[in-house]
Amino acid sequence: MTFEQILPELKKGAKIIRKGWSGYELYVTLVDGQEYEQAPVTPYFLIKTSDEGFSSFAPTVCDILADDWEIVEYAK
Repeated sequence: MTFEQILPELKKGAKIIRKGWSGYELYVTLVDGQEYEQAPVTPYFLIKTSDEGFSSFAPTVCDILADDWEIVEYAK
């Protein structure tokens, strides 16, 4: 799938990944609806890795133009 195709699923809560990644990356997820000190936080992406927990994720141009995105878990 392209990023444009998978983005609506990500917004619904799906966990996504690129087929071309090494396996160290487990999935990308969207975090939305958070607050900090009673103020809204803008939505952001997190990537789950196999050993470090979560890190912030900013898709590169290559990620945005790739067509190997897939859903690893649908929203519950």
